[in-house]
Amino acid sequence: MTPSRDALAIGLLGFGEAASAFVSGWDRAPVASITAYDLKIEDAGSRDRLMALCGQHGVVAAKDHATAFGTADLVVSLVFADQAFLAASEASKVIAPGALFIDGNSCSPQTKARAARAINAAGGRYVDMAVMAPVHPKREKTPILLAGPDAEEVKTRLERLGMSPRIAGDTVGQASAIKLTRSIMIKGMEALFAEFILAARLGGVEEAVLASLEASDPDIDWRKRAAYSFDRMTVHGRRRAAEMRESASMVDELGLPNHMTLATVAWQQLLGDLPIQTGDVHEVLEAMGKGAPDTR
Repeated sequence: MTPSRDALAIGLLGFGEAASAFVSGWDRAPVASITAYDLKIEDAGSRDRLMALCGQHGVVAAKDHATAFGTADLVVSLVFADQAFLAASEASKVIAPGALFIDGNSCSPQTKARAARAINAAGGRYVDMAVMAPVHPKREKTPILLAGPDAEEVKTRLERLGMSPRIAGDTVGQASAIKLTRSIMIKGMEALFAEFILAARLGGVEEAVLASLEASDPDIDWRKRAAYSFDRMTVHGRRRAAEMRESASMVDELGLPNHMTLATVAWQQLLGDLPIQTGDVHEVLEAMGKGAPDTR
């Protein structure tokens, strides 16, 4: 498909699951080029996989920030939460005047505000974006929120790509506040499910506990929910832990105790660091070095 005359040059900061999912569904008619810079390009062990992924989606893998973002109209940052501010700072050194910088990372409003100052001071225009659900299976149709003075313009541009953004407000941080507050509950429930089911299995009371829960709240499929939680945490736990550290920072900035959120960080990190990806309780316990009867 031939790009339109006012086609966008898009730079991607990070090219992992989220970025590749979005790109795979984008309408290419409004796109002149898509270039990505990811730290994996500097790692001999992961460079080939990154190059293959970029090639699969028609994306040019850039060797440095200047190549990826120096002439981009639109820069989309999708990295780990704990790398988001550094990524924005590096991009600010090369961003083109007037370019839109869309920060889709799961950071606290305070971190987003710091990143915005760096980008805006360099002549870019910063917009806060929150990705509100897993990027699969909806890909470019995954619900997203936008916030900031230029959110309306970004909304129009993303809609041209086939995305479905909504405006959360005109102040940077509003979208992220919604995302991270929601994550306290969603990721916290995952951690709670992990702790309770592992304790039940090790204590030899799993069937009795599940039967009691099913009787008191039959609307929840407790076994399925536990398996889903383990799967999400063993696959994405390290990234979720980084996000929850930002949630904890946000809660602390609000003057509230953040004990529950910090406990969620610990569980997400622990399971994310395991050398397996599974929804199976027995396999998780084995990876943790805990002996327990397999009651499957």
